[in-house]
Amino acid sequence: MLRNSFSVAHALRNSFSSNVWRAASSHGPRQPLVSPDRRLEMAHPTFTERSQLKYARRLVVKLGSAVITREDNHGLALGRLASIVEQVAECHLEGREVMMVTSGAVAFGKQKLAQELLMSLSMRETLNPKDSKEFDGATLEPRAAAAVGQSGLMSLYDAMFAQYGVKIAQVLVTKPDFYNEETRNNLFCTLSELISLNIVPIINTNDAVSPPMFIRDDEPAGGARRGIPIKDNDSLSAMLAAEVQADLLILMSDVDGIYNKPPWEDGAKLMHTYNSNDSSSIEFGKKSKVGTGGMDSKVKAATWALDRGVSVVICNGMQEKAIKTIIGGRKVGTFFTEATENTNTVSVEVMAENARTGSRQMQALTPAQRASAVNTLADLLVSREKFILEANAKDLAEAQKNGLAKPLLSRLSLNSAKLKNLAIGLKQIAEDSHKNVGRVLRRTRLAEGLELKQVTVPIGVLLVIFESRPDSLPQVAALAMASGNGLLLKGGKEAAHSNRALMDLVTEALVTVGAEHAVSLVSTREEISDLLSMEKHIDLIIPRGSSELVRSIQQQSVHIPVLGHAEGVCHVYIDRDADLQKALHIARDAKCDYPAACNAMETLLIHEDLMSGDIFSDVCNMLKREGVKINAGPRLNQQLTFGPPAAKSLRHEYGALECCIEIVPSLEEAINHIHTFGSGHTDVIVTENDAAAKQFLGSVDSACVFHNASSRFADGFRFGLGAEVGISTARIHARGPVGVEGLLTTKWILNGQDHAAADFAEGGQRTWLHESMPLDN
Repeated sequence: MLRNSFSVAHALRNSFSSNVWRAASSHGPRQPLVSPDRRLEMAHPTFTERSQLKYARRLVVKLGSAVITREDNHGLALGRLASIVEQVAECHLEGREVMMVTSGAVAFGKQKLAQELLMSLSMRETLNPKDSKEFDGATLEPRAAAAVGQSGLMSLYDAMFAQYGVKIAQVLVTKPDFYNEETRNNLFCTLSELISLNIVPIINTNDAVSPPMFIRDDEPAGGARRGIPIKDNDSLSAMLAAEVQADLLILMSDVDGIYNKPPWEDGAKLMHTYNSNDSSSIEFGKKSKVGTGGMDSKVKAATWALDRGVSVVICNGMQEKAIKTIIGGRKVGTFFTEATENTNTVSVEVMAENARTGSRQMQALTPAQRASAVNTLADLLVSREKFILEANAKDLAEAQKNGLAKPLLSRLSLNSAKLKNLAIGLKQIAEDSHKNVGRVLRRTRLAEGLELKQVTVPIGVLLVIFESRPDSLPQVAALAMASGNGLLLKGGKEAAHSNRALMDLVTEALVTVGAEHAVSLVSTREEISDLLSMEKHIDLIIPRGSSELVRSIQQQSVHIPVLGHAEGVCHVYIDRDADLQKALHIARDAKCDYPAACNAMETLLIHEDLMSGDIFSDVCNMLKREGVKINAGPRLNQQLTFGPPAAKSLRHEYGALECCIEIVPSLEEAINHIHTFGSGHTDVIVTENDAAAKQFLGSVDSACVFHNASSRFADGFRFGLGAEVGISTARIHARGPVGVEGLLTTKWILNGQDHAAADFAEGGQRTWLHESMPLDN
């Protein structure tokens, strides 16, 4: 039965698990544990979502032979093993109860025996060359190798875990141990005692004496089924996990998870989740070259454990930090769950594939058709105003109830004026879209009959992640439509109702041109970190939100480029030759027009010569009247006896009616201050001195630099771009407000006749011309 509430189920799980373990670890007479059939009836609910795996307290981690063994099958992969040990130790030190089921004794023993036999063989060849034989390590007896390797493997584990102050214990088992009531009960009492002593049990089959694998052990005497047939370490770990009521079983293999068909075949797709309904859709291939279990064995073991209340993940043990990543809720491996996937829910992978197809459909449209779709969306924003604002009101009510900060509430709010401005901006995008895709940037005649063109094309599929700004959705969607890009949108949960309403309008507009899947809203519980790993599907990520969000995405996205800015620390510098009224007007607008915006002023720099005049006091009084809290920079703080409080940092984005005021001795110092503490977003000089303005505009290295104009002009709509997907402080590809042009790249088109590169070699039939040609736009 699926749980209604994770917290309630987790409490019940801990209660039930504790009772089982208390019974097993009591020092009185040992009682038999719950029978497998009874345990199936009593199984606690499993985790239904990956995000819940962080609550797993009791873990069983199984290391397959392919994970532990080197690719050449000669010995152990020590680096990989050390990484796994580190993760297990971290889990243990966090307070989790971890047991390991490990392979590797045979491989380790074979390596040691091979060395001994080679030395022995070399000695025999020296004494009697005629008796020499070629040595084949594969002929070594596995049971002998296991006997030799077990002690060495445990010594290795002991040394590795000792680095983290973690004690371990070896527990060797054979299959009969599970079918004899007394030994089975003794086994789990031992495991319980080791866990209670804060020791990590490392369990392995005693391959030195274990019976051959062909013996049937699933129906012991009397015909009563005792549990899963133990044929390998997969089934062993499943049996252990069920017996000890583990919260999570991680089966580590040499493949990324369960595929619908063998992963090396065309059309094979990784299944991120698996439930009992998927069993008929899987085609298994051959098992690993090392070890005794194949993927079908892992699936059987996983489903058996799942039926008994153990959540399971099958993953690639060669992936870096796989255990910690799984516990962190990331989409790694295949997650076995009882929850049935909603057939109406489209996976984010399918959304991305649809966006790629949709991008090609949009690119194939005429400019007039793309413009028509954007115009339709603009009209819908006005005609469906009531529908949009009703949805937005739900978000605002929930946000106020949850205590959302005032600046975020301001960003979340929509009104009639905002929607009309959005529509105007979208109309401008539509008008400009006729000259976006396919525009010729360069034409060159390379040789007679050989012409080269460089033309604009869409980047591909964009992922835009935004917080608290539902008005971003139609802006970004319109820009993607105008540029022919596919688009995935991931909005903040605080704007869920607004985003869904706006997305309905986007889809309605796209339907008119037959590309309704080109833009999708990711509304599943997909972790952002999982989206950032979809480099096969996504070409560019654009985050719009807090500096923490942007910085986190920039750090996490390893393979997909990120366009944007982490901070908007914008400056207004009032030069000594500034006009008082202009300074007051610009400073008020830059700070007070929309304090939560990334282009709002955060630091006001004032030339120190103005301290004795009216400008300084008038500016401070104006800001106070507007309700702005003032913080003093170090220089200003030294000059004022009873001034405002000292600023905690000169590089801070307040995002509210608050700012820092600092004095500088010269224009050069103002520029140095901006370079030191600014974020390269937007910086302003207020002055009547043209030479000073020219120096400032040429020297300040920011995306936007203004003279006698508010920083609030750093905006795609105000720049005449119609809208923007964001403001970039990067130096490659796009900088400043990013409109349609920032969402385009180029490709080269070469038209020839029968041209070959060899024709232009020395003595060839053709010669280079490299003549520039007029553009044919």
